[in-house]
Amino acid sequence: MKTSPPSNAPVRFDPILLCAVLGLVTMGLVMVYSASAVLAQDKLGDSLYFFKRQVTAAALGLVVMAVAMKLGWRKLARWAYPLLLAAIVLLVLVAIPGIGSTAGGARRWIRLPGFSLQPAEVAKFAWVVYLSYSLAKKREKVATFSVGFLPHLALCGILVMLCMLQPDFGSSVLLVFMLFVLLFAAGAKLSYLVGSVLLALPLAYVAIASSPYRMKRILAFLDPWAHRHDVGYQVAESLMSIGSGGVVGLGLGDGRQKLFFLPEAHTDFIFSILGEETGLIGVGVLVSLYAIVLWRGVRASLAAGETFGTYLGLGFTSIIAFQATVNMCVAMGLLPTKGLTLPFVSYGGTSLVVLMGAAGVLLSLSASAQGAPRSARAGSDLREVAA
Repeated sequence: MKTSPPSNAPVRFDPILLCAVLGLVTMGLVMVYSASAVLAQDKLGDSLYFFKRQVTAAALGLVVMAVAMKLGWRKLARWAYPLLLAAIVLLVLVAIPGIGSTAGGARRWIRLPGFSLQPAEVAKFAWVVYLSYSLAKKREKVATFSVGFLPHLALCGILVMLCMLQPDFGSSVLLVFMLFVLLFAAGAKLSYLVGSVLLALPLAYVAIASSPYRMKRILAFLDPWAHRHDVGYQVAESLMSIGSGGVVGLGLGDGRQKLFFLPEAHTDFIFSILGEETGLIGVGVLVSLYAIVLWRGVRASLAAGETFGTYLGLGFTSIIAFQATVNMCVAMGLLPTKGLTLPFVSYGGTSLVVLMGAAGVLLSLSASAQGAPRSARAGSDLREVAA
């Protein structure tokens, strides 16, 4: 039975979650400018080039977040199939030469007037919405192989294949991770999950071993200092950047590694510049904000009162937590290099807008959760699965 606040009661969104998201976006704007100003001035003649584009994306993201909060998460159910179809079409289009734009050896963007669209980011959002809707609809049959497991695994395989054509290994891993998170939350048999992982290991090995640039990333991860001047250069520079920050950092704008030493300083390795310029204190603030998003996101999900909302909240919260963890671990040399942005912080318009839209869904969940009893069926069922 659905419950909602009285019609005359004001809708209250979680202020702690909202402040954490806005805090991350603000940190991102500051760090994008700091990390990109010198590069933008040298290459484009405008030190504010990347900053202005990120501000535009943040403004659009605020609109998308506000719309998601206003419309509510329940309306996403009717968009599950159209969103997934649109994501698949975009992934196909980006793989077509002449439509997809290539940069850094990968074809991941569709250039449109005034901005670039990254279909893999749209696919992440659509995948969570579809999985949440499908698993909620098939709730009584999720534990079966033919209905609850195999169709979702096959569809995930299609999305991963399209991402690998770009190639985008990081997004592929994230899509698979989201599948397993939501299948586990929905009550899929653990034997199916473990078995599919064991079967996928040889495929993952082939995907890595057959790609010279992925093998180079593995070598850089295993011993970046032995490959200091070739494949391990980026990781070594990242470690030097973070290490030089100390406790309080060198000061905003005073980092040295962004001066053409550390590649992708404003995108994949912006965490390194943040560590260099703000030190352990700044890193601590950043990690604390992500922890707050994780805490309040899970809290809103478990109290949603409906299965679809619970899965939806867990999915979007997991995306943010997974990307943040992987990005920071890569910057510190704890994982091989992946092309995953630091959520809300790294430069990238599509990523920022999509993640702010996801945050809007979480805030919508937090508002509706206030009217749902703590003994709501979706939350209690999920706690039983976790136990």
